[in-house]
Amino acid sequence: IVSLVPSITETLFALGLEEALVGRTAFCIHPRDRVKRVRSVGGTKRINTTKLHAIAPTHVIVNIDETPKPLADSLNEAGYTVIVTHPIEVEDNRALFTLLGGLFGRVDQAHALCQAFDAAMADLAEVAATLPERRVLYLIWKDPWMTVSAETYVAKMLGQVHWRVIGGDGAVRYPEIPLNDRLLSEADLVLFSSEPFPFVDRHIADFRSAHPRHAHKARTIDGEMTSWYGVRAIAGLRYLATLAESTRQMASAR
Repeated sequence: IVSLVPSITETLFALGLEEALVGRTAFCIHPRDRVKRVRSVGGTKRINTTKLHAIAPTHVIVNIDETPKPLADSLNEAGYTVIVTHPIEVEDNRALFTLLGGLFGRVDQAHALCQAFDAAMADLAEVAATLPERRVLYLIWKDPWMTVSAETYVAKMLGQVHWRVIGGDGAVRYPEIPLNDRLLSEADLVLFSSEPFPFVDRHIADFRSAHPRHAHKARTIDGEMTSWYGVRAIAGLRYLATLAESTRQMASAR
């Protein structure tokens, strides 16, 4: 198997498919202690086809959001079995586990992941039942500023704790936005994701300096926990429960 999707690569390890995984992207960084043993064939958008052909995989896993269609088409034309993934709803993780487990003979391991996922969903639902709805501006890029629309996996994850994304019209999945007072006034929270743009504390400080009226709304958020589906979603659901609860406590203390 060659995986061109970082979150899928991590999930293949969780399914016990390490020996079958012969190729990955440079952005496949989990599990950190084991993934470096797998050969990199390039990025998620562009790969080194010479390296991939040399590996001679039977299956290549791609994703609609991350893999350009011409690349997926070229892999299919080259004779590889191309597995296309596209989780949108959080619940799609169950089907993803089942698909991969069924294809690669890891049915029991897939069932165990489904059970762990269901437990995390149930625990989060218990926490979410006590949380108010909040309007969230989720930032993924700067220069230009970009956010996520309501029909993305990230938005569906945030929706599990009643955080509703704003800033997009739905026609574009990852729209460019003006970071102005009008938009910020609509937001209860402004979340700076750690990926794909690596927002860190200094960006929060810059935002607070530039927009003092909205300084209290700014938070960093672990983008892997909200945008990586597969096995990472299990940890992501628990992360969101803790984050939402701590955010509510901070809001109550103001």
